[in-house]
Amino acid sequence: MNKFPLIILSIAFATTAQADPAGDATRGKAFYQTVCSACHSVGYNGIGPAHKHVFGARAGTQSDYTYSPALAASGVTWTEKNLDRWLTQPEALVPGQKMGISVPSAQDRADVIAYLKSLPH
Repeated sequence: MNKFPLIILSIAFATTAQADPAGDATRGKAFYQTVCSACHSVGYNGIGPAHKHVFGARAGTQSDYTYSPALAASGVTWTEKNLDRWLTQPEALVPGQKMGISVPSAQDRADVIAYLKSLPH
């Protein structure tokens, strides 16, 4: 059996597959302040909940904010993977949630996640 075509196919796939982009907390902070701050703040609740301690926390558990029943019951923990899924399409991660926007750019999502990770826990 000739393995040459399989090797070429493997190399072609490896070079076209995209790795997850590395996040930049400084760019993430700028994006957060420009886009996310319409509803969220780091230190206080607005239309959406505060994000000071969000990374690593269980979704829908901040005691001084009223979450959708769907998010409160979701059992989701805000890891990098889950934050990326949430920012990509919140309704796909937690049907019935109440966040009305998504972040289509993988780089913007990675940057926002890096920023959220940099906040005090």
